Amino acid sequence: MQAKPAAGTPDGDRIAKVLSRAGVASRREAERMIELGEVSVNGKVIDSPALNVTSKDKIVVRGVVVGEPEQARLWLYYKPEGLVTSESDEKGRETVFDNLPAELPRVMSVGRLDLNSEGLLLLTNDGALKRRLELPSTGWLRKYRVRVNGNPVDPDLEPLRKGIVVEGERFQPMIVVIDRIQGANAWLTVGLREGKNREIRRAMSAINLTVNRLIRVSYGPFRLNDLQPGEVEEVKGKVLRDQLGQGATVDEDAPKRTRAPRAGASRTTTGKAEGASSGRRLKAGEGLKQLSEAWGEATKPRSFGTAARKEADAGKPRVFGTAAKKAEGDFRPAKPAAKRAAPTRGGPAGPKFGGKPAGGPKPAGGRPKRGA
Repeated sequence: MQAKPAAGTPDGDRIAKVLSRAGVASRREAERMIELGEVSVNGKVIDSPALNVTSKDKIVVRGVVVGEPEQARLWLYYKPEGLVTSESDEKGRETVFDNLPAELPRVMSVGRLDLNSEGLLLLTNDGALKRRLELPSTGWLRKYRVRVNGNPVDPDLEPLRKGIVVEGERFQPMIVVIDRIQGANAWLTVGLREGKNREIRRAMSAINLTVNRLIRVSYGPFRLNDLQPGEVEEVKGKVLRDQLGQGATVDEDAPKRTRAPRAGASRTTTGKAEGASSGRRLKAGEGLKQLSEAWGEATKPRSFGTAARKEADAGKPRVFGTAAKKAEGDFRPAKPAAKRAAPTRGGPAGPKFGGKPAGGPKPAGGRPKRGA
């Protein structure tokens, strides 16, 4: 049950909070939209965020009616290096939101990662959840894998562990551990509880170390694990409730992982292509049956070469001779043999019969000698 407002306080919530909760924009962006005259309530354009609204009020933003806020959802995203964490970039560079999978609803990033950093970025459709996760009072530890040029030793990193002042700005103490030395570089694990602009790079530079790779591997209880650059995975509702006391209640299945579209493909066209390949809805238990059959087929022992032929022929009756040739399609009838007349005893000899003179004495003297 919601607490009753104090006497004299209008019912409902501030308009900027409602727009943020509905996933339209962050509170700050919603206030800017109000100042630009892009928001109307009950048919009247408003010019100040100092207005409370309830579910009975009709809110329109840029000509689109704002509906009931969706259930809060959270996604893990592996931000690749080279993308700007911003809705738009004044320099025309690619942004995180230009490269998200088409099936995602409108989302906001929790915190930022700079252009040359990569790793875990949290995305949410709920402005209140975004604000809650970004507050320093949440106290969640953010861990990074950092590669620096140089071979530091523990005393070199002590200023970071105690807290360092860079250009007049004080950074809170960091957790810094040397993981390994790799040639001219060293890999470190760095833990922060706040996220100031380029904090790790600036702090390392202050102790004469240059960061040449930076990967965020965790944000509080949420971890990068085996996500690959460009992949998105939704946090299950149960996990969200356990960690934050809120979350989706409809989908309790295993987290679904999707990948960002190919370079040059728009989110709209990618969504159509993926939807076109979807088949009929499976009945209850049918998917598990198909998975079991596929697994059995995939793990079935297979034979090749002579062993495979023996298995294929094991159940067939064996045939030989003419029948075997007929079965193989290689049977040709033999030509009839030519009849040969048998020579009669004492008959004439000659070419027709191919015989020798029958009977009679052999010539005397045998074969004549050469030169005779």
